Amino acid sequence: MTDRFGNSRVLVVAGSDSGGGAGIQADLKAVMALGGYCSTAITALTAQNTRGVQDVHTIPPGFVAAQMRSVLADIGADCVKTGMLHDTAVIDAVAAELDALAPGVPLVVDPVMVAQSGDRLLAEAAAERLGDVLLPRATLLTPNLPEAEVLLGRSVPGTEAGLREAARALRGFGPGAVLVKGGHAAGEEVIDCLATPDGEMCFRSRRIDTTSNHGTGCTLASAIAAGVARELPMADAVARARDYLQEALRTARGLGSGAGPVNHAFNVPPY
Repeated sequence: MTDRFGNSRVLVVAGSDSGGGAGIQADLKAVMALGGYCSTAITALTAQNTRGVQDVHTIPPGFVAAQMRSVLADIGADCVKTGMLHDTAVIDAVAAELDALAPGVPLVVDPVMVAQSGDRLLAEAAAERLGDVLLPRATLLTPNLPEAEVLLGRSVPGTEAGLREAARALRGFGPGAVLVKGGHAAGEEVIDCLATPDGEMCFRSRRIDTTSNHGTGCTLASAIAAGVARELPMADAVARARDYLQEALRTARGLGSGAGPVNHAFNVPPY
């Protein structure tokens, strides 16, 4: 089924950020800023601002599944993106709904484990389940450097060679492609490395000196999902999403007293 959005329907299964910079809120903004339609299944509610996560209220797995069924049975999806999946029961529920209602739909897995503030968002036991159940289904896996280290169970150098090797190794978990994001590494340049069946390629961008970097992982993964939904080649979807995020970082307004949000709507006139 297509409508005026064409092949650009993205279902995001992730947690809510009350501060609006990450999670479902960032996902909605990024997908729609790039011309897509975004529907959601919320896995958790967080009391969160630019200084950190103050509280988390988890959603029962059955209700996460019910949200997915409601969307997939009616609106449908051209890509599914997962973010914060906090425990094994939720991971299993998401996998079951994907098997039942979206077996051929591309899947972008953003393995959200730790918030920008350092707060843990994924139970340790769930990390192994994520690797067993969702990664083999994934069209693309998008870990940052610390998440890649958790999944691999070892340290990863923040060099281009280290990022390339980590992306290649993570493809061994089953995903069709892996983008290891190097934003946590030191240096004036940010390097992200993409591994596909055709090999590895790296993307470079100037590091922007800003404290408005909350939700960059959610934003990038959802922006890529918007491109995957449009059936862009993976490298093109990644490049377009990185360009979008770079401009959102450059034009961020500095909200809050901690790690503020990027400017998802930089191309929309302000109120």
